[in-house]
Amino acid sequence: MSSLVSDLGIGIVVFASTNIDDIFLLVAFFADPRLRHRSIVIGQYLGIGALVLVSALGALWALALPAGWVALLGVVPLLLGLSRLRALRRDPVGAEDDSNEHRIQDQEHSAERRLHSQILAVASVTVANGGDNIGVYVPLFATAREAIATYVLTFAVMTGVLCARGYLLVNNRV
Repeated sequence: MSSLVSDLGIGIVVFASTNIDDIFLLVAFFADPRLRHRSIVIGQYLGIGALVLVSALGALWALALPAGWVALLGVVPLLLGLSRLRALRRDPVGAEDDSNEHRIQDQEHSAERRLHSQILAVASVTVANGGDNIGVYVPLFATAREAIATYVLTFAVMTGVLCARGYLLVNNRV
């Protein structure tokens, strides 16, 4: 029983710390009158579910690697960040002119039209914003395989709580 309570506490803290930024996304989604609330909630669940699935697969893959090689997995986010920094130095954001901004906006609008589904739009934003989730969930799942089911159920409940909080923040009269 003590182990279950401990796993629940860890799950709640890990979820809250990795999804604190999602509350801002949910507030923006719930504030948009074009989005249905049901689509936002389903999309959030799909996005979190995809992040958990990728993390569980990553944990299994990490367990298949020899112990000395697992530590090198931390180099991957560093290399990704350095490549993004190099790309930013080559094409600084402030150097865009008006025509380039219009081209980017047109690309964004065409991407939104291609999605056609509010659910997929919310899920894709959740996944795109979930790099920190994967970075925390993979080692957690790899070190506590017996508690993965508890974590998944905790994350599911906490996703509902997060969606409710986002909705209430937007619809608060104060």
